[in-house]
Amino acid sequence: MTITFSNFLSELTTNMPLLITAVLTCAVIFVNGWTDAPNAIATMVSTRSMDVDHAIIMAAIFNFFGVLVMTLVNANVAETIYNMVDFGDDASMALVGLSAALFAIVLWATVAWYFGIPTSESHALIAGISGAAIAIQGSLQGINGGEWMKVIYGLLVSTLLGFGLGYFVVLIVKIIFRKVDRRKTLGFFKGGQIFGGAAMAFMHGAQDGQKFMGVFLLGVFLAKGQAHVNNFHIPIWLMILCSLLMGIGTSIGGKKIIKSVGMDMVKMEKYEGFSADLGAAICLLYSSLQGIPVSTTHVKTTAIMGVGASKRIKNVNWEVVKEMILTWVLTFPGCGLIGFVMARIFVKLF
Repeated sequence: MTITFSNFLSELTTNMPLLITAVLTCAVIFVNGWTDAPNAIATMVSTRSMDVDHAIIMAAIFNFFGVLVMTLVNANVAETIYNMVDFGDDASMALVGLSAALFAIVLWATVAWYFGIPTSESHALIAGISGAAIAIQGSLQGINGGEWMKVIYGLLVSTLLGFGLGYFVVLIVKIIFRKVDRRKTLGFFKGGQIFGGAAMAFMHGAQDGQKFMGVFLLGVFLAKGQAHVNNFHIPIWLMILCSLLMGIGTSIGGKKIIKSVGMDMVKMEKYEGFSADLGAAICLLYSSLQGIPVSTTHVKTTAIMGVGASKRIKNVNWEVVKEMILTWVLTFPGCGLIGFVMARIFVKLF
C-alpha cells in the first residue's frame, strides 16, 4: 500500500490529524538533518578537504541517492521501524501516541543540539515510539520484542564493527603508503575524503531516511483510520521530501555537531579522516543490507575512535567520548520516558 503526492495533499486539507502528524514527522526529519546528518561530513570538513557549505550541498544530494537506491534494493530498515511497536487497534488513539512520540523526539534532539552533543536520532526515534506505545497499550504488549532485538544487535555490531574497521582501515592505509612522501599523498587523500564523505552521506540516507519514511507512512495510514497495514511501498515524492528536509536541517544547525565530532574528539589528518569515513560507510552498508537499524552517529564516532586509537589510546579525547556515551546511554530511558509521559498527556488533551 502507498499514497500518491496528489492524494496526500488533498488529504491534508480535510484530515487535521494527518496534517498534525505530517508536520511533526517533517520536524523530526528536519531535526535529524540538524543533529545527525552532519556526522557524515564532519571529518571531511575538519580536515579542510571541502568547505562546510559545499559539503552540506553534497551531503543533501547523496542523502537523496542513499534513500532512493537503498530503498529500491530493499526497505528492510523501514519495515523494521514500522513493525517495532503496536499502538493497538484504535487508529485514532494510535495516532495520538505516534504524535506524542514524535514531539518527544524533537524535544530531546533540540536539547542535545543546544549542548553540541551528537545524539542519535535513530535511538531517540526507537525509544520515543516505544515509550508512547507502552503508554497507549498500558503494558509491554506494545513492543515487538523480535524487532527490538535487532536494535540491540545493531548496537553491538555498530560499536565493535565501527571501531574495528576504523582501526584496521587506517593501519592498512599506513602500510600501503608507508614508503610514499606524505606531502605527495595530500591530493589523493583530499579526494579520498570527499569520496568518503559522499559515501557516508549516501549511507546516512540509506539508514536514517528509511527509518523516518517508515514512521511517516505509519502516520499517514493511521490518520486514514488504518491501524494495521502489513505491506507498503515508499513513494518517490516522500524520498525527495525526506532528503530536502535533512539537507535544510544540516545547513542550519550542522556546524556545531561537525565541530564536536570532526574536531574535538580526535585531531585527524586527511588519510585518517578518509579511513574513518570508509570504515563507517562499510559498517552502515552491511547493517542496511541486513535490515538492522543502527545509528549513523554511533558508527561514525566509534570509527573515529578506532582511527585515533591506532596511533595511541591517548590520542582520543575521552572527555568528549564520555559525553557522547552518556548521551547514548540516557537516550533510550530518557526519550522513552518523555514519549511515555507525552503520550499520557496527549491522550488527556485529545
